[in-house]
Amino acid sequence: MNFTILWFVLLFCGSISAQDDGNATETQLCHPDMCDLMKEFAAMKEKLGAVETRLKDSENQILDLKNKERTKVIFSAATEGDRAIGPFNTETTLIYRRVITNIGNAYNQFTGHFIAPVAGVYHFTIFYHAGGEHRVRLFLYKNNHIMAETHDHPSVSDTADNGGNAVFLELQPGDNVYVNMHVNTHVWGSSRATTFSGFLVSQL
Repeated sequence: MNFTILWFVLLFCGSISAQDDGNATETQLCHPDMCDLMKEFAAMKEKLGAVETRLKDSENQILDLKNKERTKVIFSAATEGDRAIGPFNTETTLIYRRVITNIGNAYNQFTGHFIAPVAGVYHFTIFYHAGGEHRVRLFLYKNNHIMAETHDHPSVSDTADNGGNAVFLELQPGDNVYVNMHVNTHVWGSSRATTFSGFLVSQL
């Protein structure tokens, strides 16, 4: 908007007051065409204000999307050593101490817990390797609630078993996800076969 032009229009569309026999009279100096032009400028100013507001809203939305894109959460961890883990006489958290990937540092290799840093939809997978003659049962927890599980019954004919499961979870900041071994079950602590992984699919 050229405010110099608008000021010029206002000079020609102003009004003056004159005294005539003690009565105040107002003489309009605004030419009809100039008055129409002034109205058009006023309408343009209003439209420009609305456009500026929409542009500002769009910029904020783009900035918000860019901030969300910068939030990266990806982890993958495995158990350590070639040895049996379990059985235990109580339900026990399976701790995956060998960190393969931990972008965002949301997984804790000392507790076995994943803590959600942002609200969003996450995808988790668990896989295990175990001796076929032993029972296997793993629970994937969200906070204190079982969201998924995988298990295998013992068999004298199987020398080894592999299994797993996967799930999408909607999490809030501070929610934790972890894997527990059921009572009197075991897995083989393979650093390549018994794993716990997850990543942020979409931030909310």
